[in-house]
Amino acid sequence: MIRNDGAIKRFQSPDYNYVFCRESGYFARWGKTFADDPQWSPFGPEILDIEVTTSCSGNCPWCYKANTPNGNNMTIDTFRKILDKMPDTLTQVAFGADAHCTSNRDIWAMMDYCRKKNIVPNITVADISAVTAEALSRYCGAVAVSRYDNKNACYDSVYKLASWKGMKQVNIHQLIAEETFDNAMETVEDIGNDPRLDRLNALVFLALKKKGRGESYHPLPKEKLRTLVEAAVEKKIRIGFDSCSAHKAIEVMPSVNPVTVEPCESACFSAYINVDGKFLPCSFCEGASWHEGLAGRYGHLGISVLDTGDFIKEVWMNPWTKQFRANLIRNSRQCPIYEV
Repeated sequence: MIRNDGAIKRFQSPDYNYVFCRESGYFARWGKTFADDPQWSPFGPEILDIEVTTSCSGNCPWCYKANTPNGNNMTIDTFRKILDKMPDTLTQVAFGADAHCTSNRDIWAMMDYCRKKNIVPNITVADISAVTAEALSRYCGAVAVSRYDNKNACYDSVYKLASWKGMKQVNIHQLIAEETFDNAMETVEDIGNDPRLDRLNALVFLALKKKGRGESYHPLPKEKLRTLVEAAVEKKIRIGFDSCSAHKAIEVMPSVNPVTVEPCESACFSAYINVDGKFLPCSFCEGASWHEGLAGRYGHLGISVLDTGDFIKEVWMNPWTKQFRANLIRNSRQCPIYEV
């Protein structure tokens, strides 16, 4: 049962429950009792990652999508059809866009449609204008800015976003790899010293998955990750990790309560839909084999959401999805595809 009380959305059932605040982003999930921690949602995803463009001129050095300016855009009509098929459990949509957030001109209509359905849009960008920052501040609950070699593009974008009233959750996304370690340490040093970052919410570390232009990069050794984390903690910087990094985060931060850490949630609490309207457990599954020996027509190409009538029955509970989910849970929700 769904209840919407102002900014608060509650989902209630005997074995799976949550409460979500659309304004602050606060989220809590439990099972039969508050002590129970469900491993997946039988009612569909809580978060949906939708790729709305594969066109990007950012040429980011480790882009796992390896996007170029010669990409495709999802139409607003396709976006609405996809969102209308989603179950009531959905709370947020993470937009997969381009570095400048300019490739798909329908993105503002898409975000507006999310808001009309009481769904919170979020996005990751890299180098945006003041006009784009203002538009994002009107629609998004949170915006992440990727930190690449040009730190000024990142810091200027953070400042533009955080300058708008009500835009409280502006984060920096920093890929952690051997090749990016110095940049990451520099970012830690800059936070607290650079006034453009005064209103930064948190620095979020992203684990390397060797895909796309990131194939030539190397995972950051645990000792260096610990050095990075300790430097941030010493400076009292708010830090976070993507779900891919969850198990490493627990190892390098032993004081953290594991209950507060969310490991990989692909096909358990989240879903990914690409620019062609195809479902895969997550965006890193695209082009990879995420199934094992099941007969069918999906393969690494994904399951067409547009061709389905019932998302839960035909996609969320599809044998391919169920198998991936079972493998993930069996593996303590550590990535079954990449060595993270």
